[in-house]
Amino acid sequence: MECVVQGIIETQHVEALEILLQGLCGVRRERLRVHEICLKSGPNLGVVASEVRLICNLEQTEPTWTVRHIGGAMRGAGAEQISVLVRTMVESKASKNVLRLFYALGYKLDHELLRVGFAFHFQRGTQITVTVSSVNKMLQLHATDEAVPVTPGIQLVEVTAPATSENYTEVVAAVSSFCEYLAPLLHLSKPGISTGVVPTAAAAAASLMSDGGGEELSS
Repeated sequence: MECVVQGIIETQHVEALEILLQGLCGVRRERLRVHEICLKSGPNLGVVASEVRLICNLEQTEPTWTVRHIGGAMRGAGAEQISVLVRTMVESKASKNVLRLFYALGYKLDHELLRVGFAFHFQRGTQITVTVSSVNKMLQLHATDEAVPVTPGIQLVEVTAPATSENYTEVVAAVSSFCEYLAPLLHLSKPGISTGVVPTAAAAAASLMSDGGGEELSS
């Protein structure tokens, strides 16, 4: 399982967000240039449609593919009351021939994206990953060098943390607590719930840029 929230931020404020994250996380960022291919199952693979994502970080010295299947979200009154989405997720490493394999199984290409940005991986009550990236679409099949922004001037921010059925409440609390530190720059909510940019972002970014960072927030 994983816990996840998303939000958006204007590209002009991303540097300020990076300064804040650096102060909060205390680790170096990881550069990302992720090629993501979304596949959907054909009618011969069952009544319920299935979706898998093939992911490769092109920034790695030796890029490798990962297969990710995102399942259903947790439901019920408890799930509705929390601001973090809890969902099942299965991930596995794969060979460079993985796309050919899924095509042979009957999957079809739905869309592909190139995400360019950075990520922070750190421990704060639980293992948390914050990803900040521009989302780009390919004008031609697999042409990552020709990708163009889907929403120019806007970047996607995602906070995720692994969880189990036994500890997800603690993970949700840790993610929610961490997101409060980012509130002046952006609002994070369940995927699919768009809240737009935060009115206080410009002032918060200016403050962070002027004092060089948010060390006081990391204590």
